[in-house]
Amino acid sequence: MSRDGCAMTALKENLERLEESIAAACRKAGRARSEIELMAVSKMFPAETIAEAAALGLTFFGENRVQEFAAKALHAAGLWSSQVAPRTRLRFHLIGHLQSNKAAKAAELFDGVDTLDSVRLAERLSEAAGNAGKRLPVLIEVKLSPEATKTGVAPEGEEAARLLERLPDLLDLEVRGLMTIAPWGAPEEVTRACFRNLRICRNRWAAAHPNLKFDVLSMGMSGDFALAIAEGATRIRVGTALFGAREPRAEQD
Repeated sequence: MSRDGCAMTALKENLERLEESIAAACRKAGRARSEIELMAVSKMFPAETIAEAAALGLTFFGENRVQEFAAKALHAAGLWSSQVAPRTRLRFHLIGHLQSNKAAKAAELFDGVDTLDSVRLAERLSEAAGNAGKRLPVLIEVKLSPEATKTGVAPEGEEAARLLERLPDLLDLEVRGLMTIAPWGAPEEVTRACFRNLRICRNRWAAAHPNLKFDVLSMGMSGDFALAIAEGATRIRVGTALFGAREPRAEQD
């Protein structure tokens, strides 16, 4: 078997195992598998890997860096489209921290930005989306972990309050919900509390701001998605369990 064939077989096996694990987590939580959207996190993997995933039926991908994805997309559109069933398109969302000076490029490249964390960024994304003739779906990133490397708005902070008040006026953004990242290597009860707090935050904000939509709870990754499903996740972001470990790479953005 060729190297490409081996890679495809490994990815297929990983996907099958992942789907079994998701189904088991749903059964345990008393939820339907259809309630959980799977995002394949393709950051730091080449365009060819995305094509292999698309050939297996995956159509929703998460990328961390504007520059990295721009390089992939420049040469890969034909490659990706050849792997997808007719009338189906691949969707790519930005799930890494976005600097406001890259908002225009992000709005142009991505089908959604899941890390909105400031009024300034919201305004720049809205302007860029309007210039691109699109309405851009966004998730508000909420910081529920004390780690300095984590980004997002504090749930009780002034920036969150200002953002929630400003968003209804930004008509070229479509607020869809919230996203968070649990602390690395934390005990199960700490991880579950993080996910539970995002759900509580969503419920509170949805009641206070009925003109915004909060349908999506994006939480849970390869190591903790079962806990996220138990706590109400509607979208999980899985990379390592699908594609394997990534090679370390210098920051590009």
